[in-house]
Formats: sequence, structure tokens, C-alpha cells
Amino acid sequence: MTISRTKKLIGVTAAAGLLIALAGCGSAPEADPTEGGDAGNVVEGFTPCLVSDDGGFNDKSFNQSALEGMERAAEELGVEAIEVESSSANDYAPNLENLIAEGCTFIVSVGFKLSADTITSANANPDVSYAIIDDWADNTGATNDEGDDIGDGTTDAPNIKPLMFDTVQAAYLGGYAAAAWSAQSGVNKVGTVGGIPIPPVTIFMDGFVQGVEKYNEDKGAAVETLGWDVDSQQGSMTGGFQANDTAKQAMQGILDQGVDVILPVGGPIYQSARDAITDGGSGTVMLGVDSDLAVADPSVADMVLVSIMKRIDEAVYQATLEASTGELDVAPYVGTLENEGVGLSGFGSFESQLPEGLADELATLQDQIISGELEVTSPSSP
Repeated sequence: MTISRTKKLIGVTAAAGLLIALAGCGSAPEADPTEGGDAGNVVEGFTPCLVSDDGGFNDKSFNQSALEGMERAAEELGVEAIEVESSSANDYAPNLENLIAEGCTFIVSVGFKLSADTITSANANPDVSYAIIDDWADNTGATNDEGDDIGDGTTDAPNIKPLMFDTVQAAYLGGYAAAAWSAQSGVNKVGTVGGIPIPPVTIFMDGFVQGVEKYNEDKGAAVETLGWDVDSQQGSMTGGFQANDTAKQAMQGILDQGVDVILPVGGPIYQSARDAITDGGSGTVMLGVDSDLAVADPSVADMVLVSIMKRIDEAVYQATLEASTGELDVAPYVGTLENEGVGLSGFGSFESQLPEGLADELATLQDQIISGELEVTSPSSP
């Protein structure tokens, strides 16, 4: 466990301004966080805090993005933030307890895996405000045919604000772009590997596969997708979010089937994709997730075709500003293409190599998704 206190902003990713403006931006939904406040409205004793999942704050992905959002808010508000890093699932409950002991008044939990412990902490501390990323904090109240808790549509603690993202929309655009790239090269094979089969992972994979299917439909193409089946919700997984030999072998299993684009979904496991690509000497490119990976980790910029982004940093920033006034609206926030909560990064050095007309096609698809003309959903959609 690592605890740090931050008053000064130590880094904001350049990705903050790189959500691609493919076409007009719609207005935010009612559940969008407020436009924030100013330091003069901060309630006395406001202490924002953040707890990572076991991927850690240096994952170049959702934990790091959340950290950047928290630090940005703390800098703007002139308050001290406390950030605690989890090294394993066993750290979640103790970390939350420690944050309460430190006097935190607003706690953000990073990720689905902290759901149960966050609910327990929130119920035990009703005067503390919470937010959780990628989870409804709704685990009880109804059961499925097997008797498992599936939730009843209401958060299990009244002081938790879910920060959700309809990532399937952006992943659809990423899949379409990947298919266009592979078709242009003549390979006609793309693939994906997830960390573990949880909704924040599989929603990327669903959108990716559907985007490839859309490309095939529009172009009369036959780009094959390996590693994930949307209907069965089964596919290639590494079993965790660690960049290790197991993850590298999973990546290699997809690369060995001849893909020239791969989507690793699970924070640090992109490093295993990088290593497998490098060892194989192939020209395969990859797609980043959550943050603009080419910016978050410049060492892989020459491998990253594009990134499928969730503006976790902005959602955490806005929620922190709102909580600082003592009036956090716990209505769920859902990031979409319309409110720019999700989107594609730029294509970086690959911009000049894109198939002719691809940017316009992506812009049209984005417009159609925003207008509702094109429905893009996943079993994991919020």
C-alpha cells in the first residue's frame, strides 16, 4: 500500500484535449457532472481522496487517468488530496478504512473490482461522499435464476455516485478503423485480448467486433475478428491486469493467427502486447484503451494506431469540484460520444497512412450514433 498527499498538480496528460472531434458535439445528458465551482465555494475541511485498483497509478490507463483528474481538481481548489495505491484486492478494504481515518470527505474508488468494499465503506460512513468508476454500486436487491445477486437498479449506498462510460460507442469507431487498416494492408485479420471478463473490459471488445462487422457490411469486405465472440461473451483473456508471461502468451496466441491489428483491453497488459509484437518482429499495430496510449507511454507511440478513450480524468475532476461544495449529486454520470465522455484519440504518426476517406466515414458514424440513427449497444452498456 502506498499513500501520497498531493497539493500541486504533478502532471496532466496531453490526452485531455485529444478526443477526436470527428463531427459536431451534442449536449451532455442530465446526469452529466456539474460545470464545477471555484475555491471560494469549498466547504471547510474538504479532503478529496482516491484509491486505485491493483493495476496501480502507473498503468497508463484508467487508474492514471483518475489520478490526473483528482490532482487537477485539488490544484484548482487549493486543497490537499490523498491518493492510496492498491497492490492487490486484499488492499481494497484496508485502504478505504485508512482513508476514512485520514479524514477524507470525498473518496473515489477506481474500478469495478472495488465495488463491494466501497459499498461497505459508504454504508458505514454516511457523512462521507463517494464516487466509483465503471460500476453502478448495485449488487443486491434482485437475483438471477441461479440465485446470484444482480442488483435492482438502485445503488446499495445512497452516498455513492457511479461514474459510468458507454465505451461501446467509441470502441465501435475503433473497430471500424482497425478493419479499414487491416483491409488496406490485405491482411484482413484483427484481434483482441482482455484482462478479465468484467463489463468494463468486455464492453470494449463488443464495440470493437461490431465496428469490424460494420466495416465489412459497408465495404463488402471480409475482415476477420479473433479473440472475442459477442454472442457467447467469451474469448481470449489473460486472467488479470498484470503485464506478465501469461498475458504475453495470450497476445502471442492471437498474433500467431496472423492479425495485423490487436486491441489489448486491461491497462498494463498493453505492455505484453508490445513485447509479443517486438519479439515476433511483425508490423502489427495496437489500439490503446482508456487514455491516449501514444501520449501516456511515448515508447509505444509508433505501435499505437489509435486509442479508444474514456474521459475518466474529466469525470473525476468534475465530481471532485462538485463534492467540494458539499452538494454532490449522486445521480449516475454516463460518458457518451455526445457529451465527449468517450471518443477516439488522434491517429498520430499514422494519420498520413490512413485509408482515403476513413476520417469522414468515422465522422458520419459518430453523427449517426449520437443522433440514434445507428444503435450501438453491448450487454455491458450502462
